[in-house]
This record gives sequence, structure tokens and C-alpha cells, in this order.
Amino acid sequence: MDGVTAIANILRMEGVEFIGCVPYQPLLEAAAIAGIRPLIFRQEVTGVHMVDGYSRVTNGKRVGVFMMQNGPGAENGFGGVAQAYSESVPILLLPAGMPRDKRGVHPNFYPTRSYETITKWSEEMNMVERIPSLLRRAFTKLRSGRPGPVLLEIPADVAAAELPEELFDYEPPRAVLQQADPSDVSRAAAALLAAERPVIQAGQGVLYAEASDELVELAEFLQAPVMTTLPGKSAFPENHPLALGAGGPSTTAAVNKYLHRADTVFAVGASLTKSFFAVPIADNKTFIHATNDEDAIGREYRCHYPLLGDAKLVLRQLLGELKERAGGPRALNQPLHDDIRQVKQAWLAQWMPKLTSGETPINPYRVVWDLMRTVNLDNTIVTHESGSAREYMSPFWESRAPRSFIGWGKSTQLGYSLGLAMGAKMASPDKQVINVMGDMAFSTVGLDVETAVRCGIPIMTVVNNNSFMSIYDNSRFPVALQKYQVKSLGGQFAEVAAAMGAYAEKVTEPGEIVHAIQRGLAANAAGEPVVLEFITRDEGEFSKF
Repeated sequence: MDGVTAIANILRMEGVEFIGCVPYQPLLEAAAIAGIRPLIFRQEVTGVHMVDGYSRVTNGKRVGVFMMQNGPGAENGFGGVAQAYSESVPILLLPAGMPRDKRGVHPNFYPTRSYETITKWSEEMNMVERIPSLLRRAFTKLRSGRPGPVLLEIPADVAAAELPEELFDYEPPRAVLQQADPSDVSRAAAALLAAERPVIQAGQGVLYAEASDELVELAEFLQAPVMTTLPGKSAFPENHPLALGAGGPSTTAAVNKYLHRADTVFAVGASLTKSFFAVPIADNKTFIHATNDEDAIGREYRCHYPLLGDAKLVLRQLLGELKERAGGPRALNQPLHDDIRQVKQAWLAQWMPKLTSGETPINPYRVVWDLMRTVNLDNTIVTHESGSAREYMSPFWESRAPRSFIGWGKSTQLGYSLGLAMGAKMASPDKQVINVMGDMAFSTVGLDVETAVRCGIPIMTVVNNNSFMSIYDNSRFPVALQKYQVKSLGGQFAEVAAAMGAYAEKVTEPGEIVHAIQRGLAANAAGEPVVLEFITRDEGEFSKF
């Protein structure tokens, strides 16, 4: 067999069902022969975003795979891979490369070297005989430790070279997980029991480890309130009486109150990295930090009690130690539950004029509120877009099950949500999948709605179109820029989507929001991708503290 046939057969052994590409490379035909469905995108970045969303929703149990064409294809995919790297998402990238005798010859693009800074591992398949061992290493890295993209470049001559049958020796590797040091667990458990006002911060490591049940059990055992990071939103059910909501650029009043007054912060599955997309935490707290990434420990905050290991295994260790030390769970703290509920109710009451506004143009908060009350929250996956859409959604959307909300920050590329939604639908075809974006984001990637139509991926895209960049206040645009109206945009997006074959509507009246969503849900159920364009006002007020 030739090199690309060997690669395709290994991908099939790994359970890969589809592979994304723009528009062609030798592996594509070999994958199709092996029974792996090819999906052709309009642009590489959306295809990378799609396999990213797929890997997220499967928690890396099934890994999204994307191929790039030699040269410009590999160059164009860079942004999508950078986003996946910043978000710690395990995806496999297989760019075609120049023949080995052209390596280092200008202007040939060399993905192995160029992608080193935005991948967990970047390597070249330098010999056809090494294909099985290199892919074994790749899938081991994809399944173990902190997740991230892995890249294996396929030189043209290796793709066509013959691999003797006796050298095709491949067995899918198991995930390698680790527990924390028992002495560290003992110290952390004692600190948790001694804390007077603990807060648990859950990151997306809880999601990847599928540790939400253990997290709920620990929170109830300690009667400790739980907040999530933005990427970790949905790791803890937000209809639970101990749920504070998600932290991010915009957050909830409960997160603000309880994180501010906490004496101890137990971060699990989170990096504790300080950034614009993380709620600031005062340095004077006691920090207990459970992570599978040793590089994150002590990076930004002084870590008093480090716990290195898989979130699920570490939480089980902690529960065992807590039960042994305390003998049983703490009594139900009804005053705490009541206070969390009252803080949430008072905060929502402040925002109800926007969430239920009857003004026109439509308030985008009304779109989010009506959407949340129209869909079946127990059977829906949603994701936000970069910028204003993130701020409108993340504090107010109630996520109840793991991966029902795909939260993200870090690199924040415009248009990320469209690919994420497509990948989520591929991973969970029985779920209703919705992405909410703004007009500028749709302008960036909207042509890949045609990919959803052509490939039969029935997602719903909600576009809040105010023809304006609301996320940027005037401090970002001095008077010299304002006279050129650089914050103003334009576009008729429902018409564009309809021309590409999607079910599309434009909505201008708040009373029509729910009806349009219901018609869109029906179209999705019939197998049609949907774009709903809501003409909204410039809304620049966010839930910041």
C-alpha cells in the first residue's frame, strides 16, 4: 500500500468517520476509499473550526481530523489551529507537504516548522515506514495530558511511497491518565475542610474528563458554591442551587459576590491564567489547583495546594479523603442556597428590561432570552461568537448538561461559532445546535453556510445585525476615526443565506422572535440549515462588575 492508504486505514481503525479539507490533497481519495466521508469547506479556517467543535463535544473520545492542501491550504489553516491551541482542543491536522528534496527551498511552505508554536506536537512523516509509529504517537498525545492540536505533515514523496504490508503494524493507543500524589490530596482535603468561605472554580478540564458528576458530589459534600470559567461553562448544572454561573468578561452578580468574599478558591480543570476572558481573582486567597498541566501550576497565582492529575481521578481521590476525614457530608446549608437564589433573582430583575424589551430595533438581549425560552434546553447545544454575542449570552444562558454550551475566549477569532456549531452537530446529530453571532462575524465566514447546506448539517445560525461594532466603546475609536464611521458595517444576511440554499428569515419586530425561532426549529428538524437574521439595536451595556 502507498503512504496515504496506510494513513487512511489507520484513521479508519481509530474510528474517524469524516475528514475535512479544502479542496484536495492525495489523502482525500484514500480516505474516501477507506469509507471516511470527505467534507469540502469554502475556507480552511471554518473547516478547522468544525473539527474543533466535533472534538469538544465528544470530549476528545473521537478526534476531529482536517487535511490541508500543500502550500496555501496549509498556510490558510493557521488561524483556526491557533484558536484550537489557545482553547486546548485535541484535533489532528494532516497537511500535505513539499517533497523532502524541496524542504528549505524558498518559497516552499514547511508546516512542521511553521506550526510548532501553536500545536502540542508538530512532526513530519519523514519515512513511509514510520507512518504507523508516528500516528500512534499522535493519538497518544491527543488522548493524554492537556489537550491540544497535533500536526503530522505528509511530504508528497512519502504520500506516494510504498509501505510493505508486514510493516503496517498499528493498534490504537489507550489514553494515559494520572492521579495526584496522595500526600497532596491529603493536604488539599484538609484545606478544603478548614476553609470558611470556599468557592469552586471549574474549567473545561472537568468537561474533557467527564467529571461533572464528581464535581456535583464534591460541591454538595462541602456545601460550596461553584462557578465555571467561560470555557468550562456547562461543567456544573446552572439550575443547581449551588451554581453561581460562568466567569468571563461579563459575569453574574453571584460570581462577583462569592468570588470576592471567598477565602479559598479550589480551581479544578482550569489553568488559572489571568486574561481579559477570566474573572479577576484577588491574590490574597488560598489556592488549591487541580490540573493535568504542570506548566499551569503557579503560573499566575501562588499555588498553596497543587494537585497534578486528571480532573475525574483527582475529584474521586478528594472525595475519598474528605469522607475519611469528615465522616460524612456537611448538613444542607439552606441560608447559602437561599442567598444564591436571591442574588440571582435581584440581578436578573435588573436586566429584565433588556431581556424582555419591546423596543425596535430589537434589543439583542431579547433575542437571547426568547431563544432560551423557546428551545428545549435539555436537548440543545449552543455557542456564542466573539465580541458582543459572547457578552449577551454567557451570563444569562442556563446550561444544564455538560457540553450544552460551548464557551470560549482566548484568541477569539471572528466566525469561530459557525464551524463549532457544524462540528457539534456532526458529533451529536440528535441535538438541536445553535450558534449566535454578530453581523461582522457572519461577514467573515458566512459563505460556509453553503457547506452546511451541501453536506446536510442542519444547524441554526442566529445573526444579530445592528450594522455596528457594539463591543468597542468610543475609547477604542478616537474622534479622528469616528468621522470615517469605522464602527459601521452593512449587509443583507438573510438574503445571502437564502441564496446559498438555507432556510432564512429576517426579523424586525420583537413580537416575531419566538415565531421565527419556532419556524427555524421546524426547518432544522426537516434537515435544513437555518439562518435567522434579527435587526437589532446598538447595545453596548454588559454585565460587568
